[in-house]
Amino acid sequence: MDADKFHEECGVFGIYGHSDAATLTTLGLHSLQHRGQEAAGIVTFDGSIFHAERHVGLIGDTFTKPSVIERLPGNYAIGHNRYSTTGGEGMRNVQPFFADFSGGGFAVAHNGNLTNAATIRSELQRQGAIFQSTSDTEVILHLIATSDEKRLVAKLTDAVKQLEGAFSLVALSEKKLIGCRDALGVRPLVLGDVDGSYVLASETCALDIIGARFVRDVKPGEMVVINDQGIESYFPFEKTEPRFCIFEYVYFARPDSMVQGENVYNVRKRIGEELAREAPVDADLVVPVPDSGTPAAIGFAQESALPFELGIIRNHYVGRTFIAPSDNIRHMGVKLKHNANRRLIEGKRVVLVDDSIVRGTTSQKIVAMVRDAGAKEVHMRIASPPTVSGCFYGVDTPEKQKLLASRMSTEDMADFIKVDSLSFLSIDGLYRAAGEAARNNDIPQFCDACFTGEYPTRLTDREGINVEGADNVRPLSMMSGGR
Repeated sequence: MDADKFHEECGVFGIYGHSDAATLTTLGLHSLQHRGQEAAGIVTFDGSIFHAERHVGLIGDTFTKPSVIERLPGNYAIGHNRYSTTGGEGMRNVQPFFADFSGGGFAVAHNGNLTNAATIRSELQRQGAIFQSTSDTEVILHLIATSDEKRLVAKLTDAVKQLEGAFSLVALSEKKLIGCRDALGVRPLVLGDVDGSYVLASETCALDIIGARFVRDVKPGEMVVINDQGIESYFPFEKTEPRFCIFEYVYFARPDSMVQGENVYNVRKRIGEELAREAPVDADLVVPVPDSGTPAAIGFAQESALPFELGIIRNHYVGRTFIAPSDNIRHMGVKLKHNANRRLIEGKRVVLVDDSIVRGTTSQKIVAMVRDAGAKEVHMRIASPPTVSGCFYGVDTPEKQKLLASRMSTEDMADFIKVDSLSFLSIDGLYRAAGEAARNNDIPQFCDACFTGEYPTRLTDREGINVEGADNVRPLSMMSGGR
């Protein structure tokens, strides 16, 4: 994987009461593959027994084999695509997790990151709990098991009220499919319907692939409980202002998804338009850094009245790793994925549009490649503000000191990647593109900690530790309606 990009979090999917539950879950996870490529798992229930399959690798390489689907009978299922942000690699950390409680079997999977999981885990271990994984998700099972509540939904409610951080989860019991988002709604979760069966998924693109109808977003702080009688809605958390992750619009979500009522592709085009108004450049053509920079580059080109051209071609058939036998070959790594279209850019003043700059090493190589192909000038425009802080809510980001924008000015960054000019979208421009007039500095409408360093929850596991980039934390208790 590209070490110079933020890596996706995870994707979740669930379906209740459909004869093709495992197949539809597999298709849904296939559409959510962009959210995690390390491993995947599916748990089904056939009315008497739970069945589980967990595999390392892509959905298309594992779950599409008929023998795998045959081992997943039942009309009820949940599934999970994994990119490890907590717990590391290994089969023991592949979700969904399953446990047999006194009231029956229960499986759970979640997208996000719990910022107090280590603290809860230590306390549970002191009480005698034995953990089978290093994932923060397993904490949820232990909190359910130790709850004094009698009914399952009450036990789960008791558990999630003890969690801090970001989570959108799906859970399956013998009689219920449950979905829940944290109080701030940092991570997405949607509700759909296919053939009269309810579906839960991280994004609407997972509904599209199975022909499901989008019903609505699961609301921030909402728990939906689906059973044979229909659907019930609960709000177990104290009400607070939502803080959806704005980077979902910039990079994570699939362009064809609807997120929080907005089409992601259209938001990214508007981002490009805002960027063109804020940082115009006298140039000959606009070239996206594929693929994530493409919609913003289209918007930039249209607003600037400049030609949009595919001046960089991406090879989509590159594997996740490449073993290079020598330094000379290893340095060619960027060309495994990208190649400059010389006939388009030779002698031209080129505007490169990308979604973000993390470490800056890939940007360096892209710029060098475009210059080697004969570009007269190379200007770079970034479709997000400078990334100055890491994420603690389920996105794999480098340490603060490895983020180029955290230690360099824009001018120094331009020198580092060797462009004629460099500009980033402003935070207010990003908010405007996402449908807001501007950022509310008292209570921001989104979680934008990677751009501002303002974290919307406590980082309990890191309190007392000198964590750069986590020193401007705004606990919910300090915010309007905080818990």
